[in-house]
Amino acid sequence: MVEIAQGRGYIIRRMNDRVTSQAITSGVPLRKNVPVVTVESFYEAHADKLHLKLEGGRVGFHRKIREPTINRPGLALSGFYNYFAEKRVQVLGAAEQSYLDSLSPRARAQRFRGLCGQKIPCLVISRGAHLSPALLAVAEEEQIAVFRTPMVTMRFINAATIAMEADFSPTVTEFGSMVDILGIGVLIRGQSGIGKSEAVLGLIERGYSLVADDVTRIKSFEGRELIATAPELTRYHMEVRGIGIINVVSIFGIGAIRIEKRLDLVVTLKDWQELEEVDRIGLDKESYEVLRLQVPHIMIPVRPGRDIARLIEVAAMDQKLKGLGRNSAVEFNDKLLNLMGTKAT
Repeated sequence: MVEIAQGRGYIIRRMNDRVTSQAITSGVPLRKNVPVVTVESFYEAHADKLHLKLEGGRVGFHRKIREPTINRPGLALSGFYNYFAEKRVQVLGAAEQSYLDSLSPRARAQRFRGLCGQKIPCLVISRGAHLSPALLAVAEEEQIAVFRTPMVTMRFINAATIAMEADFSPTVTEFGSMVDILGIGVLIRGQSGIGKSEAVLGLIERGYSLVADDVTRIKSFEGRELIATAPELTRYHMEVRGIGIINVVSIFGIGAIRIEKRLDLVVTLKDWQELEEVDRIGLDKESYEVLRLQVPHIMIPVRPGRDIARLIEVAAMDQKLKGLGRNSAVEFNDKLLNLMGTKAT
């Protein structure tokens, strides 16, 4: 789908079939986003969770946070700037505050100005402490945003680091619909008109949950797992050929949707006439690469009369069984080899 702005609303239409087909058959994702996190986006996204309050004026919100972690600038306040992590959010805890209080007013302002002159993104004062008016004036002059939080320093550092990991995680947008089947997140791919939406509708009728229709956003967390969700505009909605846009929640209930789900399996639907060879046993392991992670992948031939929703459901169940250490194809192959060995003797 593409989103076309029109006045204050939006029109949703399906992309040209030729473009969609090329993107799918080449295996190239629709778009890969390079995260850009500013002080403004950090504050708006995590102010409630981290209990952040703005101290002083709204300055420096355009500054970029380039590393997803927190730095305590104790050494920097003492004048040592070798290996200073200026790309990170800076937090002043009780130790830093006590050190500043031990200095004379002139030395305090000088050390604080030196810190603010290092192109840091922003400052956070922990434990509910307030920055003195003199230091706050220095921060505003240097265009550095200052926030205050009642959280203990280490708790804030841990919570903020976890929050920013999601902000900095690489994201890719894939053509395909995402469904949660018995706890297995399945991305259903295929050429436009192959029957993805019809298969998803069949799965929803069986009690499973829709995550995204037609366009799925996938984010990599720490390079170990992939989390899929829907674009904000199309969330809870599906496009069904001949019917149009439907609201899944209104028709099937709140249990028919999920906000996000881990990606465990990729299913590609393809016209049976276009497949030269089909794996009849399932011993060959195929994978689909998303953000440098390999996801189990199967190809399902589509032809009239086949219950595609049922086949996808079985594929998800089989993947869940493999996660428990049971591989039906390997077990069958071992039995066959044992039988052949017995007859040979």
